[in-house]
Amino acid sequence: MTEVTLKQIWIVDDDQSIRFVLEKALMREDLPSRSFTNAREVMTALEEESDGPQVLVSDIRMPGLELLTRVKEKHPGLPVIIMTAFSDLDSAVSAFQGGAFEYLPKPFDLPKAIELIRRAVEESQREEVAEQAMAAAPEMLGQAPAMQDVFRAIGRLSQSNVTVMITGESGSGKELVARALHKHSPRATGPFVAINTAAIPKDLLESELFGHERGAFTGAQTMRRGRFEQAEGGTLFLDEIGDMPFDLQTRLLRVLSDGHFYRVGGHNAVKANVRVIAATHQDLEQRVKEGNFREDLFHRLNVIRLRLPALRERREDIPVLTRYFLQQSAKQLGVEPKRITDAAIAQLASFGFPGNVRQLENICHWLTVMAPAQLVEPKDLPPEIVPGPAHAIAPASLIEPSRVIEAMQKNNASPESWESGLEAEALELLAAGRHDVWEQLTKKFESRLILTALANTRGRRIEAAQKLGIGRNTITRKIQELKLDSH
Repeated sequence: MTEVTLKQIWIVDDDQSIRFVLEKALMREDLPSRSFTNAREVMTALEEESDGPQVLVSDIRMPGLELLTRVKEKHPGLPVIIMTAFSDLDSAVSAFQGGAFEYLPKPFDLPKAIELIRRAVEESQREEVAEQAMAAAPEMLGQAPAMQDVFRAIGRLSQSNVTVMITGESGSGKELVARALHKHSPRATGPFVAINTAAIPKDLLESELFGHERGAFTGAQTMRRGRFEQAEGGTLFLDEIGDMPFDLQTRLLRVLSDGHFYRVGGHNAVKANVRVIAATHQDLEQRVKEGNFREDLFHRLNVIRLRLPALRERREDIPVLTRYFLQQSAKQLGVEPKRITDAAIAQLASFGFPGNVRQLENICHWLTVMAPAQLVEPKDLPPEIVPGPAHAIAPASLIEPSRVIEAMQKNNASPESWESGLEAEALELLAAGRHDVWEQLTKKFESRLILTALANTRGRRIEAAQKLGIGRNTITRKIQELKLDSH
C-alpha cells in the first residue's frame, strides 16, 4: 500500500485554553499540530504553503462557516471539524451543509475529541492513498476490443449525472470504472465514496450508509454522518449491491426516488445531492425473480448498464497488465522490478483467471516476493498457474508469502484431513475474488452437519438437534434457510 506522510492537525480557536488542551492531547497521541487564533491566519497559510493540514479543527465563531466554505473551494478533500456549543444546533446543521466532516460540541470530552480527529485523519489518508494511486497509474489499461467498448462508454457518459450499473465478475475492476466515471463527470471536484455492501454486517450497514443520531442505539455517543452525506456533491459507489439486505433496499429506493433520507434515530430529512453508481457480480434479474432483490430498485439503478469483460475475454491485455503490475509491486516493496519471459507470459495468458485482474495483480505481487531470480520463467509462476502434481495445492496468489509456505506445509502434512479440504476450498474462493466466502462455506458446513445428524437419527429432528447441541427451533430454522427439506 502507498504510504502517506502524516501532516499537521491545524487548530483554529481564539480561546487559548482550547488550543493548549488540544495541542497537548494530540502530542501525547503522536499527532503533529499547529494552532491559529483566527481564520485570516489560516487562509494566509493555505495560500502561501504548499503542504496544507491533514485535518482542520475550527471553532464556528472564527467565523468557522466562512472559513469552511473557502477551504472547501481550494481543498475539497480536507476533513474539517467544526467546534460548536451544544445550544447552537442551527450552526451545526449549517456546518454539515457546508461540507464539514463532523462537528465537535463544546464542552467536549477530550478522549472523544481525539478519537474524532483520528477518524478524520484516517479518512484523509485513505483519500490521499487513492488519489496518489490514481495519479501514478493510468485509469485502466487495455487494448482489447471489449475494453475499448468500456472506454467509449465512459467517454459518452462523461458529462452525465445518470445512474450507472456496472456488471462483471469479481476482480474485473468495477471500482476502477466507477472512479473513471466520477473523474470525468461534472462532479469530479466532489468526493468519491465507495462502500462494499457485502463486506459490512447487516446490523451496521444502515448506519454506515445513512449515519445515525446521538443516542440512536447503544454506543452511538455522537452524531455520525453516513456515506451518503460524505459523498455530498460527488459520487457514491455501492459495490456488490446484489447483497444488500431487502429492508435496506427499500430505504435506498426512497433516496433515489425523492433525494432525501433520515439518519438512524433521526426525525429530520437530509437532502442527498449524490450520484449513485452501483456494481454487482450477480445476475440481478435472477435475484429479482427469486424475490431477493426489489424489482423497482433494479429498474431505478439499471438506467445505464456497463458490462466489464472478464480477463479471459481480453487475453491480449495480459502482457501489458503483467508488466505494469510487476512495476507497481516493486515500487511498493522498494525493490528492483522483476522481468518476465515471453514463455511465462504465454503460460499466464493460457490461465483462466477466475479472480480476473485482481488475481493477476496479486500473482505479480507474489512473484515480486517469491520468484528466485530477477527474470521470471514459467517454473517460477505460482502453483495455480503451473499444472502438475508438484503444485496440486490450494491457490497461493492471494495470501502473504509466509502463508503460502504455511499452507503448502499443512496440505503436504495431512492431505486427507477435512481441515485441509476446507482450507483448499477457502483459498480457491478467495483466489476467485469472491466476497461471500464465509457465507458459502458456513452453509456447506451447516448443511453437512445437519444432514449427517438427521441420517443418524433417521430423520428425527428433535433428536438430531439434541445430538448436535442446538435447539429444536434452531434446527427447524436452519433446515428452512438451507433448503434441506428436499433432501
